[in-house]
Amino acid sequence: MGGNGNRIVIIGAGAAGCFCAVEAKRCHPESEVLVLESGPRPMVKLALTGGGRCNITNTFGTAGDLGGVYPRGARLVRRLFYSFGPSDTVEWWENEGVSLFAQDDERVFPKSQDALQVVRTLERLMKELGVKLVCSSKVATVRKDDGFVVHTVTGESYPCAAVVLTAGGLSDQVLARMLPEGVSVIPTVPSLFTFRISDESLRSLMGLSVPEAALCIPGTQFRSSGALLLTDWGVSGPAVLRMSSYAARYLSAEQYRTPLLVNWTGMSESEIRSCMEVVSCGNPARMIGNAPVAAIPERLWRYLVQKAGIGPEQRWAELGSKSINRLVSVLSGTELQVTGRAAFKEEFVTCGGVSLESVKANTLEAVNVPGLFFAGEVLDIDAVTGGFNLQAAWTTAYVAAHSLL
Repeated sequence: MGGNGNRIVIIGAGAAGCFCAVEAKRCHPESEVLVLESGPRPMVKLALTGGGRCNITNTFGTAGDLGGVYPRGARLVRRLFYSFGPSDTVEWWENEGVSLFAQDDERVFPKSQDALQVVRTLERLMKELGVKLVCSSKVATVRKDDGFVVHTVTGESYPCAAVVLTAGGLSDQVLARMLPEGVSVIPTVPSLFTFRISDESLRSLMGLSVPEAALCIPGTQFRSSGALLLTDWGVSGPAVLRMSSYAARYLSAEQYRTPLLVNWTGMSESEIRSCMEVVSCGNPARMIGNAPVAAIPERLWRYLVQKAGIGPEQRWAELGSKSINRLVSVLSGTELQVTGRAAFKEEFVTCGGVSLESVKANTLEAVNVPGLFFAGEVLDIDAVTGGFNLQAAWTTAYVAAHSLL
């Protein structure tokens, strides 16, 4: 390794940065590996993922086309998985003493159900290998000069032979100021957030959920499905988080104000109609408000019945064809008005970052700045929830670390 000695500087002590530091030190034991972290502690977000349990990866058993879980970066991720994929991740962590298990929904967690076990494992490995960690050290610029010089906002300078930028969540303006010329940056916008909804009656039903809703934004191709949760500010759950990921740029351009169509059952209109016929034939004398269709909670069912202009006390046998049509319409496509976004407490992901066209696909080295590498969320790669974002962090960090020369 030429240039300024044999120091490797990794910017950002998140999941990707710390994992990259471990692998870089293992690949280059003779080199000094220095990690600079702007915050007071490393891996703060990692400790919160999966509700504090750390959704470390996914089996990808039902992921299908990676484009469905990686709205941005699927092609590159698929290629990099040949170097370090989900099965490699499981093997890596179990070799380091972190036993894992897969849930029925394909998400993979530590058997300890404790994200801090993952954090402490990386901290231990960094310490044992001699990786240097400097916290509260915010990087201002990375300059190419017979190698590199990394400058912090407080005036420190770190000459080095190679740099790996792994700091996620940076704005495109900060990235543009930080990086040398020759690296293209895609504007960053939030992804993975819940929706604020204007309907107070719906918000009053907070805590209720449906297991398989289908969402769409009218006039667009954006679709998502999954469980949907009602909250005191609007709607949340996997279906909403997926939609926020798929439509991240569109929603940002619309200033997070858009109509949203909700199919509360995930079924087609004909399927809903068939379910209603079964309930009606089996309960003709029952009040409609007390006999929900599908797995819709009764309080939400009453809300939907009233939204269709039907009295909850009306009997199923009294329901005419026009009323049935209105109820089918409401169940299959209630229009809600999104009035803003709300943070997702467990994760915050950005869409955008370093353009994938600016990096070499096999190494993640900058095409026009040799010796500068990228890994983790700083790249224009992001995913829906389910362990996919962390898998991208481990994969890109591994590839970058093993590509250092």
